[in-house]
Amino acid sequence: MKITVLCTNKNHPVYPHLLRWVSQNSDAHNISLVNKSSEIKDGKILFLIACSEIINDDIKIKFDKVLCVHESNLPEGKGWSPCVHYILDGKNEIPLTLFEISEKVDSGDIWEKTSFNLEGHELHDEINNLVSIKTLQLMDFAIENFGSITPKPQEKSGESFFPRRVPSDSELDVNKTISQQFNQLRIADENRYPCFFLHKGHRYKITIRKF
Repeated sequence: MKITVLCTNKNHPVYPHLLRWVSQNSDAHNISLVNKSSEIKDGKILFLIACSEIINDDIKIKFDKVLCVHESNLPEGKGWSPCVHYILDGKNEIPLTLFEISEKVDSGDIWEKTSFNLEGHELHDEINNLVSIKTLQLMDFAIENFGSITPKPQEKSGESFFPRRVPSDSELDVNKTISQQFNQLRIADENRYPCFFLHKGHRYKITIRKF
């Protein structure tokens, strides 16, 4: 099967997983991993994984299906960084949805859903590793069941949206305990959105590690 995977951010935690997945499946399928929509050719499936580009109709018509994985139980949790929002809300079950892209963001027909459970101690890298593993499993499911799936339209009820997080969302409150803010600490991306606090006119970055 001819497959293209578009991941527009080589620094995204899923990217090393995608590289291994392409290598492991290259004997069975003709797979291209690209970083720009201009590099896309044609094929059976186009996967959009950690993709920030808008895919136009000229690209869509080159593929039988254009699929995406979203870290929420669609139609719940449309929008930005759903996994992060789930954890900040105190939830340990993280759902993922494989769906077809459509004109409206995160609103296409659903192919499959899965989830994994956290124990509450996992840090950013560990969480993203689990998300990546489940993402690849959904991609495998799409390939293995291609041609036999009957996608299900999303229900109108239960729709919700998560806002885009900004750097200021990583600010800690010096008047609260670490325990009270642990979820905020453990989901922080140290490179893009590190946790920090302000004290006596200075800004301090926090790095968290297990040892």
